[in-house]
Order: sequence, then structure tokens, then C-alpha cells
Amino acid sequence: MSRKPLPSRRGKGFVACEASFGSYNKIVDSKITYWVELAGYDMDTAKAMLQTGRLLNVGFMCHQVVEKMLKAWWTSAMDSPPPYTHSLITLATLGGLFDLLNPAGRALLDTLGPLNVECRYPADRQRILASLTPERCQMLINQTEELRQWINSKLSIL
Repeated sequence: MSRKPLPSRRGKGFVACEASFGSYNKIVDSKITYWVELAGYDMDTAKAMLQTGRLLNVGFMCHQVVEKMLKAWWTSAMDSPPPYTHSLITLATLGGLFDLLNPAGRALLDTLGPLNVECRYPADRQRILASLTPERCQMLINQTEELRQWINSKLSIL
């Protein structure tokens, strides 16, 4: 007569829950990676725009880099998807990162904020373009890259 195997002390529910949590972590990790990779692509695009003299697009792409890194941070730190907003200040504040930024990081959010919208509308294009010299655009790229690396260092999986 053969014996029945003893039931697992963890039980089926625990194993299923553990498997679900592992799947959840993989999903979250892939979403963080998604945002980080898009930010890297946009950083390369900002640099290419500077090289080709398309200065109006440099500021816009720098905004996109920071927005996507803030959404990566949000995905890493919060239990919900990032909000549908392009406001860097809102993303950083609601995501709990704003208070961790140094003054230069906060100033960059203020500088890049308007470049997301104003660069796309004809009424503001000439005014914005006049303020974007190659030197200023290089400075924006350098500051954006520094902030991108700093946020990346704060992410739990990267």
C-alpha cells in the first residue's frame, strides 16, 4: 500500500500568490525598462537635433527625456501607472522625487516645462527659437543627461 504525499505546508494559494507576485515584478520591471529606453532614444535625438541645428527640437526632446525618466521613477516607486500629464513638476512632486532634487534639478524642471508645449505652437515658436542658442541647447542637453543619470541611479531595478 502506497502513502499519499503530504500536502505542501505553503499550500496552493501561497504558491499561486508567489507566482503572481513574480509575474507582477516582471511586468513592472519591463515598464520601467520601457520608459528608460525611450528616454535614452530621446536623449540621442536631442543630441542629433543640436548637431543639425534644429534648436527648437532640442528643448522639446530634453523635456521628453525628463518626462519619461520621471514616469520610470513613478512606475518604480508607486503602485499605480503614471498620470497622464506632461507637467514635469507634477510628476516629480506627486511621485515623491521633487524634494530629493537639488536646486539645479528643480531649476531644470522649470526651464524644460514650457518647452514641451510652447515649441509646438506657431505663436510661440519664434520667441522660443530666439532664446535657444547652440550654447544654451548644449547646456540643456548636459543638464538633462545629468538628471537622467541621477534618476536612473534611483530606480530599483537598474
